[in-house]
Parts: sequence; structure tokens; C-alpha cells
Amino acid sequence: MPRKRFIIEMGMGIDQHGQDPTVAAARAVRNAIAHNALPGVWEVAGLSHPNEMIVEVQVAVPYPESVRQDEVLAVLPFGQKSITIREGGMIVKGRAIPELNDKNDDMIIANAAVTVLIETP
Repeated sequence: MPRKRFIIEMGMGIDQHGQDPTVAAARAVRNAIAHNALPGVWEVAGLSHPNEMIVEVQVAVPYPESVRQDEVLAVLPFGQKSITIREGGMIVKGRAIPELNDKNDDMIIANAAVTVLIETP
């Protein structure tokens, strides 16, 4: 069946301490969906359960090869989930704090776009 985009939400996430692109990516996805209510999936699109939604995640982050994709997708409570991770985001110099197990002064910043699609007849 054809798919139509229902909503696209954008977010940003940062790992200030730990230099973990997965943490930054998961925070970006969480930020993208943090203030959403999607009653339209029932009232307009006619879905009977939120797991019928198709949810496509795109993340741009430094060191994309290090992202643990399953951890990022676990942020999403419902849907048929997929993820694409690309090189992007930013690295900004912060301050390493030994008690926080920092490896260096880097802060990792990720951007995310979360698209909900609905299958239509």
C-alpha cells in the first residue's frame, strides 16, 4: 500500500560528558517526539493501534558508525521503526571532568528528524 507522511518532527540532542554519539542521537530523537500527541492517527487516518504507524528516523551525528541503532530506536514507544544515520551534527569543545569519565573535552551534538507515515489504500 502507498505510504503518506503524517507528521515530521525535528530534534537536537547533546552528550556533554561521555563523548557517546548514541547518547546524543537518542536525546535528539527524544527531543523530536517530546511534545507530540497524535490523535490524528486514529481520528483522521483510522489506525486502530499506534504500532500500525510507520516511523522513519534520520539522525546526523559525528561518528555515525559508533551509534547503537537499537538504543536510539528504543526511545520510540510505538510504530514500525527504521533508522538512517549519517555523518553530521557537531563537535563542540567543552570541559572534560574526570569524575564524569570524560575521554576529552568534546561535546557531541546530534540532529534528528522523525517522520510518521500512514499506509493508505
